[in-house]
Amino acid sequence: MDRIRFGIIGLGRFGEVHCQALANLPGVEILALCTRTKSRLEEFGGRFSVDRLFTDYRELLADPQVDAVSVVTMWDQHAEPAIGAIEAGKHVFVEKPLASTVADCDRIVNAAARSASACMVGHICRFNPRFAAAKREIEAGSIGRIVSLYARRNIPAAVSKSVLTKIGPIAGDAVHDTDLMLWFTGSQIETAYAQTLSVRGLPNPDLGWTTYRFADGAIGVCENIWMLPEKTPYRIDERMEIVGTLGSMSIQENSANFSVCDPDGWRAPDTTYWPLIGSHRGGALRDELAYFANCIREGRKPDVITPEEASAAVKACLAAEESAAQGRIVRLC
Repeated sequence: MDRIRFGIIGLGRFGEVHCQALANLPGVEILALCTRTKSRLEEFGGRFSVDRLFTDYRELLADPQVDAVSVVTMWDQHAEPAIGAIEAGKHVFVEKPLASTVADCDRIVNAAARSASACMVGHICRFNPRFAAAKREIEAGSIGRIVSLYARRNIPAAVSKSVLTKIGPIAGDAVHDTDLMLWFTGSQIETAYAQTLSVRGLPNPDLGWTTYRFADGAIGVCENIWMLPEKTPYRIDERMEIVGTLGSMSIQENSANFSVCDPDGWRAPDTTYWPLIGSHRGGALRDELAYFANCIREGRKPDVITPEEASAAVKACLAAEESAAQGRIVRLC
């Protein structure tokens, strides 16, 4: 396949980021766009020179010219377009979290297993070079058997306010580190215990702490505070500490490797995940989508992250949210 023609379903903030990343990939064309908001559809059609514009994802999926789709709707709206795309024979990229319920995760995983097409879930942290380097060191035996993992992924209150109307900090951000912990340990999560706290009276809690016990005995802790001070100079405080029987590793992602001081104070724009390079997006997102496109081109299913692995991370986070709601340990297996 010389040229992969993409349809993008969902044109919110991350749909826009996907457009900017895909528009710069060699051998990739954005052929079709879909959102229910007609004004945004027309705006994006003009910006990215796309004339196949749909307000119903089913019409986009019926277009035989579309080879692959990015599903970047809200997480509770992933299942129907993702399954519809798989059943239509499209290659499917679904943003994380895979879905908002265990049942929908299972439906997507089962549909992907029956299909010969590529299906990949956007766990971008696996394409962050620092986390990828940690995985290589772990596989090389550098720190022995993992016994403890601690992850912090905190964001400023101004960034989270609108997001908390749709998703909480555990499912929204701990899903990243839950997936990384599963990836690094190669073990299953047996139990989850979590506590959350609502401060601003929003539909979801402002913060959550989660403790996992893995089948191999390791303990993992995720800290997710979505109400850092408004003037926090970076958009995310992201780090991970991993301790093994022979050594340890420290991953720092919040360090200001690029910072700007303007009349409003200091800020540290993203240089890792989807930094702007001209009018296009680079970084880990571009690498992730390029990997997905190469899998399609080579006729193989992605294996850096599988639907089953993405589902396991969601199920653990949903168990943690259940734990917080009920005040008890929740057993997964």
